Amino acid sequence: MLKRLAWLALCVCAPLYAAPPVDNARLQQLANTPFWISLGHYESGKLGGWRSYVDDQKFFLAKNGEHDPTAELGATLDAIYKPVIAGQENTHAQCVYPSRTRWLRDQLKLTDLPVVDCKEFKQWFKDVAPDSTVLIFPAAYLNSPSSMFGHTLLRIDQAGVQADKTALLSYAINFGAYIEGSDNSILYAWKGLMGGYPGLFALVPYQEKLSEYRSLENRDLWEYRLNLTPEETQRMVEHVWELKQIRFGYFFFDENCSYRLLELLQVARPGLNLTSQFQLTAIPTDTVRAVQDAGLVERIDYRPSRERELLSRAEPLNDTEQQWVLKVSADQKQLQDPDYIALPKERQALIQDAAYRLERYRANGQERDPVTAQRSFELLRSISKNPPPPLEIERPGLPEDGHESRTWQLGAGSRDDKAFAEYGLRMAYHDLNDNAYGFPLGAQIEILQLKLRQYEDSHWQVQQLDLATIRSLTPRNELLQPWSWQVRGGLERVLGKHGDENLVSHVNGGAGGTWKLGDDVLGFALGTVRVEHNNDFSALVSPAAGFNTGVLWRNPLGNFSLETKGDYFTNGEIRRNISLNQQWELSRNLGLRLSAQREFSQLTSPVNEVMLELKWYHY
Repeated sequence: MLKRLAWLALCVCAPLYAAPPVDNARLQQLANTPFWISLGHYESGKLGGWRSYVDDQKFFLAKNGEHDPTAELGATLDAIYKPVIAGQENTHAQCVYPSRTRWLRDQLKLTDLPVVDCKEFKQWFKDVAPDSTVLIFPAAYLNSPSSMFGHTLLRIDQAGVQADKTALLSYAINFGAYIEGSDNSILYAWKGLMGGYPGLFALVPYQEKLSEYRSLENRDLWEYRLNLTPEETQRMVEHVWELKQIRFGYFFFDENCSYRLLELLQVARPGLNLTSQFQLTAIPTDTVRAVQDAGLVERIDYRPSRERELLSRAEPLNDTEQQWVLKVSADQKQLQDPDYIALPKERQALIQDAAYRLERYRANGQERDPVTAQRSFELLRSISKNPPPPLEIERPGLPEDGHESRTWQLGAGSRDDKAFAEYGLRMAYHDLNDNAYGFPLGAQIEILQLKLRQYEDSHWQVQQLDLATIRSLTPRNELLQPWSWQVRGGLERVLGKHGDENLVSHVNGGAGGTWKLGDDVLGFALGTVRVEHNNDFSALVSPAAGFNTGVLWRNPLGNFSLETKGDYFTNGEIRRNISLNQQWELSRNLGLRLSAQREFSQLTSPVNEVMLELKWYHY
């Protein structure tokens, strides 16, 4: 009885609050403003109305809030006026939704809101101390399925970071797939394509992300300092608090890290229209370009990876000196070898510095080892006695200044004695011969490519349908020995019986090595395997082993390739191909490619084909 009386007394004494009456027209007007639409991550539904990208019911206060911005706004207004329960302040709507609360207070001139002490949010916000924003773009890294197109995240700097050079103390906003367990790369890629993972926002120390992307994965970093004001940055960070542990859909090609960060920038600066142009895909380089085009970038800084720093330091060393790098890195007693001491001091300085960088490169991602630490210390001591000149690395072309991601193709050619026209569309994103600026030589990522061919007798056929083609041709050298690899799957035309062309389904891949043959010249050799379904074969699927070798040359006109391939099937069929391609870069988003090939098959006589193709890169 005493407890009930005490509770009744508390209710009588506590101030009562009620949301002010707001007419439906005003609620509708506020609910349709760009800022409220951005706060709810709404998009126009395909059949009308609204839908939110948020896949988590606990984000919404209204029962149908994910489809009704007006209902969600009304429910929020009611919630921020609810009485404060002692001991549960941090669960009050004002503390859970600080960005919504601040905006509604400003828009409706709310002066009678209950006073809530949001201690958890205030402490978190104080620790982050948001003042300015930097968009971080770790460049593409082919050997990681989640990073083949690059990645984007936001760094939140405190006041004075630029002057004090304390960016490592900043925080980073990252959006990524939440993975429970340890899925392998193939399963990860499949589930990422199909939306099999939820996506979550996270705010973590920037130093952790810097280590992950620059050191562990050896990726160059591009930093785009944005011209967001402190107030805009704070508004965005407020909203990140609202998204803690809130699940979104995650898809590699559209609803990914880059797309979600564009949504945050629209919260920071209401009125920005960054996401509407990405209806089908959101490739990170394209989203960076959109941020540039919106006038948000005030400065760009480049941070080379440890791998690039190592290779740049070792570049002026000859083969013998690079062997010294390996020996000195493995055993510091080699520093006292008479043959080493006989080297000029300036060459010793370069060798010691390269050896130290190699040692640190190898230690990436490893547990701290006292032996390794001692080796690094000995090398540093030698470097201090004979310091090398400063390492100067030329900044590569800006990734966003390369060609755009979607490609339309129009070609005309001849296959033996038959003329044809070819029409193609590739959703993303770059092959070995495409316009070179902003892309590394030897990297190829193509997703969803369709080619249709029309012969002079008006016969139409599907020539090729690639689901994915990925090639990573990274050169080997004395210091680093990376594997080159490739994988491809889809439909393609191959030589069949009686000179026909059969449309076959296939999956193939391979691994081997790539070597630098000269300035901007690579040679590669890979062993391959192939599994094919072909109506000319008696078996449902037929395996083959083979090879793929060639030369790539980045020349003044564009990119040139000469390539040979062979497949030796277990059923006796032998298929070989030699091809030549040269692309002329007419402009940033326009290329002209001449291709010629000769195909051989046990089933028929050889076939020659020549084609001239115009490629228009257009998002």
